[in-house]
Amino acid sequence: MRHGLTDRTVLVVEDDDDIREIVDLILTMNGYGSVLARDGVEALEQLRSGTQPALILLDLRMPRLDGEGLVARLRQDPRWADIPVIVLSGEAGAQAVSVALGAQGFLGKPVEVSELVDTVEDCLDHHDPDGLAP
Repeated sequence: MRHGLTDRTVLVVEDDDDIREIVDLILTMNGYGSVLARDGVEALEQLRSGTQPALILLDLRMPRLDGEGLVARLRQDPRWADIPVIVLSGEAGAQAVSVALGAQGFLGKPVEVSELVDTVEDCLDHHDPDGLAP
């Protein structure tokens, strides 16, 4: 699935074509839908067009609108404020940035396939968008 609403759709925001395609393949092979964006600007375009992902997998350093800028915009809009974010980055200090952003997870590049899948699954298992969890 490339667009629409599903509890297993992940918006992958990554400027590296190879990484974006590999993550897409991994997600698809593990039963997830994915929507792809090259940077924060494309991610916002996807969201504005009606894509409602269950999770955003986000690189921090991208052209036009980086990960920090995207998260700031997401948190300002009630339609997207509660979408969980997992930061995927190889930058030094990225884990600390992900914590400061309130990300629900962090994955360092290069990431192992099992670690990617487990982190996405754990995040979705523990995210309660309706506030109904005990």
